[in-house]
Amino acid sequence: MPAPANAREVSTHCPYCALQCAMTLQITEAPEPGITVEGARFPTNRGRLCRKGSTAAELLGSRTDRLRTPLIKQTDDDGARSFREASWEEALDLIAERLRSIQSAHGRDAVGVFGSGSLTNEKTYALGKFARVALGTSQIDYNGRFCMSSAAKASTEVFGLDRGLPFPLTDLDAACTVLLLGSNVADTMPPFVQHLEGARTKGGLIVVDPRSSTTAQLTADGAGFHVAPTPGGDLVLLLALANVLFEEGYTDQDYLAQRVRGADDFRRSAAAWWPERAQAATGVGADQIRFIARRLGSAAVEARRGGDPVFILTGRGVEQHRDGTDTARAAISLALILGLPGAHGGYGTLTGQGNGQGGREMGQKSDQLPGLRSITSPTDRAHIAGVWGVAPEAIPGPGIPATQLLHTMGTQTEHGPAGVRALLVHGSNVAVSAPDTSRVLRNLRALDLLVVADFFLSETAAEADVVLPVLQWAEEDGTMTSLEGRLLRRRRAVDPPPGCRSELWIFAELARRLGTPTGFSTDPAEVFEEIRRATASAPADYSAMSWELLDAGHAGYWPHPATEVQGVRVPAAAIPAGAPAPREGLAGELTSTGEPIVGTPRMFGERFAHPDGRAVLRAIRPRAQAAPRADELTFTTGRLMEHYQSGNQTRRVPALDAVHPKVTVQVHPATARQFGLVENGFAVVENAQGALTAKVVFDAGIRADTIFSPFHFAGRSAANLLTRGLTDPDSKMPEFKSTPVRIRPATSLEAAA
Repeated sequence: MPAPANAREVSTHCPYCALQCAMTLQITEAPEPGITVEGARFPTNRGRLCRKGSTAAELLGSRTDRLRTPLIKQTDDDGARSFREASWEEALDLIAERLRSIQSAHGRDAVGVFGSGSLTNEKTYALGKFARVALGTSQIDYNGRFCMSSAAKASTEVFGLDRGLPFPLTDLDAACTVLLLGSNVADTMPPFVQHLEGARTKGGLIVVDPRSSTTAQLTADGAGFHVAPTPGGDLVLLLALANVLFEEGYTDQDYLAQRVRGADDFRRSAAAWWPERAQAATGVGADQIRFIARRLGSAAVEARRGGDPVFILTGRGVEQHRDGTDTARAAISLALILGLPGAHGGYGTLTGQGNGQGGREMGQKSDQLPGLRSITSPTDRAHIAGVWGVAPEAIPGPGIPATQLLHTMGTQTEHGPAGVRALLVHGSNVAVSAPDTSRVLRNLRALDLLVVADFFLSETAAEADVVLPVLQWAEEDGTMTSLEGRLLRRRRAVDPPPGCRSELWIFAELARRLGTPTGFSTDPAEVFEEIRRATASAPADYSAMSWELLDAGHAGYWPHPATEVQGVRVPAAAIPAGAPAPREGLAGELTSTGEPIVGTPRMFGERFAHPDGRAVLRAIRPRAQAAPRADELTFTTGRLMEHYQSGNQTRRVPALDAVHPKVTVQVHPATARQFGLVENGFAVVENAQGALTAKVVFDAGIRADTIFSPFHFAGRSAANLLTRGLTDPDSKMPEFKSTPVRIRPATSLEAAA
């Protein structure tokens, strides 16, 4: 669609998922102000946008529900609590005074900070620095603990480095076979699907999902195969596939000998799961297991002979389990025994949130410093201390992961507080997104101080003592890092409503009030320059990146190390063993849409990131899973095409909300008959955690022992009323995808009792 003659155009990226589709905003001021959105030519989306992206501008402008002034909760004469408007000066003074009082009474770690994978790199970096320098607390984590931590942990242990896709997304175009586990990309990131067309054309798209999801349906008509294991059965399925590959001689022995350690340990784990045994544990037939393994194996053999590449991809469906890290390890191990990573295809995990990749690199994780540096490494601590201008010992040690932080906050033991007494939340809606929602709400209400920064009054903000109105995506400059590890420029296109402020300004103002008057720039470009210095020689090295490089049209993939950063030479000894060598370019290589490439678009071509250059495999033993009782089903959750995360944004867009205004529960027709449910009727789904009421939708494509609800809704419609606080022992990711529940008929959405 041509832009109006008087329109101003701004190139930027979508505010939603990690695909970070390119878009052009066309802004008119007269005769009527307005913003239209057009998809732009870019490798990941190729001009296409999903429904969320195409309606993203509806959240901008003069909306009546937009937060425009700080709010302070007051107690009325009758004991009721309500918000009143306040000035920024009053709100920040109150926050600083309360924080000082709480830390004076209970110690530095009595204050917690909760971040987000939706914040820009600059805000993420500043948030971590603010927590550790201005507040002096170790108690910081973010909502990425709920989505990316298992795959990140597995990638770091096996490869030595955590980058979601260690190759450009467009590499998938040439694939003959793609094994996709636990990801419904056709709904969650629709433009992604065009990168699967090559595999579909060759009959090689293999989708693993307990539901016949929109993505699973892409395998119809000879385009591939869909298998539906029990939720949580993916680990055994992967081990059984490896069993067949080892037994039938499909593994790449030369690759394993030259580039991998521990292959024999993994082989012994796989030997315990022959297809017939795996069938009983997964619900996937032994013949199906052998068929899929042979398809993968023969495709990998052809790839080694110069044929088309093979890829294995995972998503939250296989990672959000108590053995999610082991499942991701098994998927990576499967790719390695086939000789794929860095050679004939590879493994990748599909990052979900818009800055889910950058968000876990910039220092808001409880155990990491910027650049994917370890918070327990003396060398890493010294480097960051030098950038921040503090002594290394002044940087707090590791904190606790998000679920533990939320489940202990506001609680008491006989010896005093069991968790933080104050919490600052930026870019997250934990009252909807965290497991065991009822417990989280109780704990939020028990805090001495809850501060929430948001642009709409989310369910979490509604519980706050102070709410701070902040800027949206098109109202600020910054950078994001896509699921490919590609750095992208987010550009300011419109002015924010009067009264809204950037988090960078908030951090600077609060830091000044707390006794740290310098070190917190309000200019995102200046913060990015500090990021370059902080990440120099780190695993996620941005030191040779710059806004000028991005604005000039270059495609920058980390690591992109510089030999100098602001005139300071980076010594070769500071670059970790196993890290890719510094690269100033790729001899004229371009992206599929013509941008010059700098940095490292494809990783592991010669070595992995461990000091000896090898990937590390290990034994993997599935944990015993308790079988559901006869009256129980397995409850699993996920996204809808029209909504995003907790729904705080998308539930406010009429075109999206009209398609899915209420929570539903998908039930197999046979299961519905068994439990007395009727189509388009209502049901109560319940367990010891709580009860959810939902409209019943029949779906013959879901397993009969499994039911599904989306997690975008709040109140009595919140899926996380049912999920438990159980976590993966390695990553501390909650088990969202496999919860035992009961189901019964209800008369309405309000009938849970």
